[in-house]
Amino acid sequence: MAAKLIKVRKNFVESASNELIKQLLDDLLDEGVLNDGEKDSILEENKGRADKARCLVDAVKRKGDDASGKMIAHLKSRDPAVCSKLGL
Repeated sequence: MAAKLIKVRKNFVESASNELIKQLLDDLLDEGVLNDGEKDSILEENKGRADKARCLVDAVKRKGDDASGKMIAHLKSRDPAVCSKLGL
């Protein structure tokens, strides 16, 4: 699953809205994939939308296939159009 995230990273960065990024961060926090510090770091240290999206994908893919699978599942439920565009 981490390989899938790496493959779609560029298109995710181009496609994800600020709202989608925040929703995914909340979902991944609830699932225990990310902790509060990681979520806050992604939001506060990255001013631009694209930088937040890039940092989110990188943080999740480093955590492995299980975490990546959870992000993809949440992406599918939150924004099927983006998911379809990414080929997930």
